Amino acid sequence: SMGKLKNLNYKKIKKIGAGGYGEVYKCRNKVTGQKVAIKMMTIQTEQEGVPSYIIREVSLLKELEHENIVRLLDVQSGWTDVFLVFEYLDLDLHSFITRHKTTLNLLVIKAILKQILLGLAYCHSLKILHRDLKPNNLLIDLKRNTVKLADFGLARAIGVPQKEYSRDCVYSPYKAPELLLGYTGYSTPIDVWAVGCIFAEMITGKPLFPSKKHDHLSLIFRYLTDLTNYLVISFFVTVTLLTTNFFYEAFWNLAEKFPNLEPAGVDLLSQMLCLNPKQRITAMDALKHEHLIGVENVPLVLPSSSCISYQCCERNATLSDIIEQNRRALIKNLLKRDV
Repeated sequence: SMGKLKNLNYKKIKKIGAGGYGEVYKCRNKVTGQKVAIKMMTIQTEQEGVPSYIIREVSLLKELEHENIVRLLDVQSGWTDVFLVFEYLDLDLHSFITRHKTTLNLLVIKAILKQILLGLAYCHSLKILHRDLKPNNLLIDLKRNTVKLADFGLARAIGVPQKEYSRDCVYSPYKAPELLLGYTGYSTPIDVWAVGCIFAEMITGKPLFPSKKHDHLSLIFRYLTDLTNYLVISFFVTVTLLTTNFFYEAFWNLAEKFPNLEPAGVDLLSQMLCLNPKQRITAMDALKHEHLIGVENVPLVLPSSSCISYQCCERNATLSDIIEQNRRALIKNLLKRDV
């Protein structure tokens, strides 16, 4: 309950998110008036002490100081709760993409991509994996035209680059193939894959790989694979993979899929979506790629009028809202066509 916040110097405005790790509230500092996002994490029992995932998140976040990473302003703890106080940003990239539909300017896409990679390269330089990059976890400061990585609830420090990690991470559409294949020796390339998926989504306005589980893996191979690349990644290929019909499906070419993207952009995207994690481009090298050379920050603005209701752009928009909206749009388009 946020009643516990009364003991802190913050007034609750509204709940803006929830997950397995706790709830997030938009609040205002009673003294300064500053808006903040407070993540409230509950400790199960007093005997157990503070859970390891809370200690992990706080210790990682305290290390991170970068323009493109959401700042942890304060940490406060009660008997059964830990409160993480973050800077507050009104908008996430998912809402930004939704509001623009497919009208995002390529210069805007480049500027956003560069900022995501700057934040990520910084994390990776500190041996920190994010493990849950997706448009909802990328926040936008419209006043400063800045994009920031947020929600490090699943982040892990890399002790040894090929350490065995758990597979409890990453929402499906942004999940790298090595994770889908059950490979536990993953490292920083999983984050680069996710950024590649986000790059593609900014161009088209929809997730590149929207399906799940083996369907998702099949979709990835339909887009990207050729026999050579397939053999290269065989070090983690499982029997399940070998028994599926990937070889009989038509493989799509990225250049055909993104006709408006210049060749350098297609090249960068293909290097970020390289099936072999050992050959996938790093965040640092992606920043040096010709597609991003000379890219400057540009104004990040929302379209002045949008047919999408603001309610549906809130971070907690329900899936049923979005499905209903898509259904109506589809019917509208079908009615427009000549029969």
